[in-house]
Amino acid sequence: MRLIRLAVLYMALGLGANTAIADGIEDLLVGDMRAMVLHDDPRPVSEVVFTDPDGAEFSLADYEGQFLVLNFWATWCAPCREEMPSLDALQQELGGDDFAVVTVATGRNPLPAITRFFDEIGVTELPILLDPRQNLARDMGVLGLPITVLVSSDGREVGRLRGDADWASEEAMALLSAFLPNES
Repeated sequence: MRLIRLAVLYMALGLGANTAIADGIEDLLVGDMRAMVLHDDPRPVSEVVFTDPDGAEFSLADYEGQFLVLNFWATWCAPCREEMPSLDALQQELGGDDFAVVTVATGRNPLPAITRFFDEIGVTELPILLDPRQNLARDMGVLGLPITVLVSSDGREVGRLRGDADWASEEAMALLSAFLPNES
């Protein structure tokens, strides 16, 4: 399965998916990615702080230099439960120095519930990050869950998808490859 995903990623790159940003990225908005709203004028992301379970503070600026798939979710959210394994697979597949999936549990999500949620659905690669008072979510205009925001390596929101999606799908990989640096 990994080889198939890599083949799709490199085929998209080989076919010039990076040039699609300038001329026709809309062609990559198929399957679950049809719900993606891409911004003609990318906007800066929030500087609001969120934490890990130990209370260490983070901001999106900490990820500068990485393209992010930023996902807002909650343990009580049924679509989040469906989506999270594909986000985990995406992080496993593409995660590294240039790319990260950042998942932020927004609202009341006790740590035992998050741990149980991850264990039940087999999530092993995603961080546990918390926004208990919804300050980050509110500042980013998150209404409803799940919401996934594409953040460029220079800290600008380039797209947003409301609702769940299969982030490990060929369609998602092709779309994301249009934003990632070409590794030729």
